[in-house]
Amino acid sequence: MMRSEWRDHDWQLIHTTPQSPSLHMALDDVLVHEVGAGERPPTLRIWEWAAPAVVIGRFQSLRNEVDLEAAQRHGIEVVRRISGGGAMFIEPGNTITYSICAPLSLIKGLSFQQAYACMDEWVIEALATLGIKAWYQPLNDITSAGGKIAGAAQAHRGGAVLHHVTMAYDIDAAKMLDVLRIGREKLSDKGTTSAAKRVDPLRSQTGLPREAVIERMIATFRQRHGLTNDVLRAGELAHAEALARERFSSQAWLADVP
Repeated sequence: MMRSEWRDHDWQLIHTTPQSPSLHMALDDVLVHEVGAGERPPTLRIWEWAAPAVVIGRFQSLRNEVDLEAAQRHGIEVVRRISGGGAMFIEPGNTITYSICAPLSLIKGLSFQQAYACMDEWVIEALATLGIKAWYQPLNDITSAGGKIAGAAQAHRGGAVLHHVTMAYDIDAAKMLDVLRIGREKLSDKGTTSAAKRVDPLRSQTGLPREAVIERMIATFRQRHGLTNDVLRAGELAHAEALARERFSSQAWLADVP
């Protein structure tokens, strides 16, 4: 198998109405399998969140990462995704999340580090057009002089790669520290004032509404790689809804560390 180029593929965009955290987890699972099986073209999916959430990585311990009482108190749903990486704190209007489902040929022969960098080049270009000098920080961050902007995670499934990124548009640092244990440990010796600096929101750097940042991201992807507007098919949605109920909403999945 030769390594393919972005332009070799017929990229599709899915950007729908807000969906629940567990449905988002399931959609990643369904779409990456479909792309791997050749049943769907490579897809960029921009997420809209129906509720606040903490998303933990596939290999993380729930107890070590999340203060479940605090999450409950703030009405935050905790879910586990199929890709690795760290915990993400999500508030619907404050977060920009996207995932890319691509054939493995796109990253053929690349190291983990090169694969992450390759998948994020377009978004770093989009940020540059908004006046943000951002760069890829190995292994899975996008950062700027002002601090970290985004965290990424990947999973390989069958013939496809899932690349998932959560970007901080705005952030309630106090709430994040209340819910995420890891944040507390990293910051306890520095005082919580540095929390806002560790994850630097895009709002302060661009002065633009969240929607305008997303629009620029989509336009940049379209210009670089080609992109056709698409929708979730009924079968995809039904499959994802079933998975969201049976697996991604279940305590067994949430508590499971492989």
